[in-house]
Amino acid sequence: MKNSQSIVDSTIRTAVFSTLDIANIEGFQKINDRQYGVIVTDINGNKRYARVGVIVAQEREDMTAEELMAAEVADYNGKQAKKAEAAAKRAEKAAKDKAAREAKEKEKGE
Repeated sequence: MKNSQSIVDSTIRTAVFSTLDIANIEGFQKINDRQYGVIVTDINGNKRYARVGVIVAQEREDMTAEELMAAEVADYNGKQAKKAEAAAKRAEKAAKDKAAREAKEKEKGE
């Protein structure tokens, strides 16, 4: 007999939370079957509510769990690389624009 998807997912989440031993970390409370929560103070001194949750990916026929995880990691790394490239281009443009403004101001002053 095959177990239902909700029972399988619940068992996986329980195993992950157990491995993390999150129930025994001071301040964490079980919110529901999928999440634990904690109150933290942010860098501005404000109290914030943060949740730690476990999302169980659906089984896929077109790829293994390992392949899905590798694909998601590669996708994330690709997006981060594009963000870094765009930030570098913005910084380069800002530096050029600043130099041009300073040159223009210097010309006005002469």
